[in-house]
Amino acid sequence: MPDSIAPYITAWSAEQDLQCTLVERPDHSIGYATELLSDRDQRGVLWRQTASRHRVGRPEFARVHPLRQRRAMELLLCQVCSGPADRNDDGVLWLQRDHRDDWPRWPEGMAAVEPPMCLPCVPLARRLCPALQRGAVAVRVKQSSIAGVRGALYQRSVLAPAAVTAGNFAYDDPMVRRVLASALIRELRGCTVVPLEEIGRERISSL
Repeated sequence: MPDSIAPYITAWSAEQDLQCTLVERPDHSIGYATELLSDRDQRGVLWRQTASRHRVGRPEFARVHPLRQRRAMELLLCQVCSGPADRNDDGVLWLQRDHRDDWPRWPEGMAAVEPPMCLPCVPLARRLCPALQRGAVAVRVKQSSIAGVRGALYQRSVLAPAAVTAGNFAYDDPMVRRVLASALIRELRGCTVVPLEEIGRERISSL
C-alpha cells in the first residue's frame, strides 16, 4: 500500500501536538496561556492543538487529527476523502466497528467519534482502518446531533492543570469546561443496520 493513501482524518508523522501551556482561568475552566479564538469550538470548549501538515511524512493510522475529525463531523463529510457523506431516504451512511453484542438495538444512541462515509470509500476504509479490519457494520442514520467531545479532563494542581482521566463529555456537562477535546461526538438516532453486500450493490449502481 503506498504511504500516500490514508483517510482524510488520519494524522501524519509531521503532525505532532503543539507545545501549549495550560492555565487556570478565573471562571474555573482551563485555557491556554496564549490563546487564540480558533483554540475553542463554537460552544467554548478548548481543543488540543496539533500541527496541520496534511500528507507530510507518513500516515499514522492509529492516530486521528483532531481538527480534521472535527471538520468532518461538523459538516458530515466522508472520513476518507472529505467529500459529502452518502445520504438516502434511510439516512447518512456510517461505517462502524461491529459492537452489536454491546446492547439491544445497537448502535441506537451511540456516541460516535468516527465521521460518516461516502459509498466509493467504503472498501478503502475497510482495508485501511485497523478497527474496521476487526469487523465492520454499515449503518444508515436519520439523526446525528452534535452531543459533546471526547478528551482529557484536567483538575487543579500545584503548578498547572493536570490530566486525571479521558472520556466522553456532553456539552451540557459542567465538567466540559475543564476538558481538552480531541474529537467531536455525534449521537446516532434512527439507525438501520445495512448488510455490507447491499452497500456494495449501491456503490456499483452509483458508478
